[in-house]
Amino acid sequence: MIKAKIKKWRYAFILTLVTIISGVFCARLIQWQIRDNDFYEDIALTSTEYTIETDAIRGEIFDANGQPLAQNTTGYRIVINKIFTPEEKLNDYIVKLIELTEKCACKWEDKLPIKRDKNGKYYFEDDRESDIEELKSRDFLNMNPYSTADECMQRLVEKYECQKYSPRMQHDIVSVRYNMGKNIYSRSNPYIFAKNITESAMMIISENTQSDPGIEVQDCAVRKYIEGTTAPHIVGVTGLISAEEYDELKNKGYAYNDIVGKLGIEYAYEDQLRGKPGSKTYEVNPDGTAVEKSTVESQPGNSIHLTIDSKYQKFAQKVLKEAVEQAHEYHNASGKKYSGEDCVGAALVMINVKDFSVICSASYPNYDLTKYYSDYDKLLETKGDPLVNRAFNGALAPGSTFKPLVASAALEEGAITTATTINCQGIYATGGLKLNCMHVHGPLNVYEGIRESCNVFFAETARRLGIEKMDTYAKRAGLGVKTGVETGESTGTLAGPEFCELMGTPWYEPQVSPAGIGQSDNQFTPVQLATYAATIANNGVRLKTHVVDSITDYTGKKVLYKAEPEVVDNMGVSEENLKQVQIAMNMAAMNYDSFKSFKMQIAGKTGTAENSGSDHANFICYAPYDEPEIAMAIMIEHGAKSWVAADAAEKMLTEYFSLEKDKDKQKIDPLMR
Repeated sequence: MIKAKIKKWRYAFILTLVTIISGVFCARLIQWQIRDNDFYEDIALTSTEYTIETDAIRGEIFDANGQPLAQNTTGYRIVINKIFTPEEKLNDYIVKLIELTEKCACKWEDKLPIKRDKNGKYYFEDDRESDIEELKSRDFLNMNPYSTADECMQRLVEKYECQKYSPRMQHDIVSVRYNMGKNIYSRSNPYIFAKNITESAMMIISENTQSDPGIEVQDCAVRKYIEGTTAPHIVGVTGLISAEEYDELKNKGYAYNDIVGKLGIEYAYEDQLRGKPGSKTYEVNPDGTAVEKSTVESQPGNSIHLTIDSKYQKFAQKVLKEAVEQAHEYHNASGKKYSGEDCVGAALVMINVKDFSVICSASYPNYDLTKYYSDYDKLLETKGDPLVNRAFNGALAPGSTFKPLVASAALEEGAITTATTINCQGIYATGGLKLNCMHVHGPLNVYEGIRESCNVFFAETARRLGIEKMDTYAKRAGLGVKTGVETGESTGTLAGPEFCELMGTPWYEPQVSPAGIGQSDNQFTPVQLATYAATIANNGVRLKTHVVDSITDYTGKKVLYKAEPEVVDNMGVSEENLKQVQIAMNMAAMNYDSFKSFKMQIAGKTGTAENSGSDHANFICYAPYDEPEIAMAIMIEHGAKSWVAADAAEKMLTEYFSLEKDKDKQKIDPLMR
């Protein structure tokens, strides 16, 4: 009985003790969370550390001779730093900056989807549906979907407490505050109010904001494209990181307002060019003062050195323009439909046979990187799609340029020999298909078949060879596969059962004959054709085609990577058989009007590819014939006549090898060719 009473007493004591302790904790919690809430919130907001990331200098891009293509220059920007900006002064800071930048004729970031017309009426900007929907959403203004621009603006003015300002200034304040939110403005993420301001504006704004610690005019690196029309498709361009890119890259340390590569080398080598950002850490004391605690210096990115030679790149661009004009001249002279009047695009790729480095890669029409963003909408509407890299992505039917490949494979597989003759009567019929030849050639061997570009000879040769073997050799030579260029490329298309299955269409064996003359579904890019020509010149050994020669540190003193010749495949054709094709290509090239009086022996093959509209005009070659140094492919879309491409090649070879131009060479009447 006594033990039971003692036990109950102990329970009561423990319960009372727990109640007292709990009461004390509750009282303290109430004190912390309610009565002293403002005090502790101020401490939380002011007695902490904030780290602000600083920019890294982006690596630069150079051509083969060390000439800069993408370089950094010093620029200036206006930044609002929240650590030093009292919330109650933010709107005043914004007004001051708007007035100063407008006085200096500088632009600030205006991304609000609501605009104000000259009568003071608010309206929603066109083509901003998603932004308007987000603006009205529950997470932002929580307004009805049918709310007007005036109603949204009224809510925004209230949200950002800018009622005391004029209507015009209210709109501008709201616009800046809206964009701040979109860019996650915080103590760790200052807001860039204006970019790329002039030096004179920098001096004026700096002088007039000395008493405003939250406003900073900072030096920054600005990307400059030295000659924007030189290889723009390869160099590429940078731009502000998108929301999708940020989601993908934020785990790699990217910030919401970072600049990233968008196209070309700028995009493909983003990880090398970017560098490592630095940082500044501030400690904000309870009295609101901020003290810089530590600094980590940024590390500049690495520089990319290309194989592209600006001299030949510029000349190639000129040659392509002239080739398109030449196609138009032929149409004007002939007066026929589909004789070059629809020619608007062309591409040229020249490769070093020794290592398959790209010497030049031109695409026409071209554009200027320095005006990429300002002219973007206009470029989208420009005839000929100048933004398309035809050299690496413009796959077209190769026409007769494919015939040396068929000859090589057929000789190796024993489908024909050098003694084999095939009789050309001007037409070839097989399995219900009829293919025309330009002439009635009579009996021809493989040398004459290539020289005369006889469709009958190669339609029959392709039938004997078969599509599987033909495609196998084509891939080994670099056709229908990626060549290795670092900026991205099309794989092109090889005609055959595999492609038909992919397209959901049946394959019929007789289709091998049009495929054998470079028609059917065959479509290759200029860089593939140039690689193929270089592979023939290199006795069947295919190396990796590349546009990057080396990567160095920012100073250029330390080489981090150096491209070396890399074997990726072999045609599998014996030296003896390939030699016969090389001889035939030499016979063909020196028989063309463009090269009859040329001062160097070369090997080459023209190609005229049928399609809707004017025929495509193509040419592949390598030179010199006996000791190859370069290989080249030219494709003139709807160029009508293959000599248009051959003439372009003659100009490029004359320039590259510094040959004396034949002053006595008369311009041949286009109708006589």
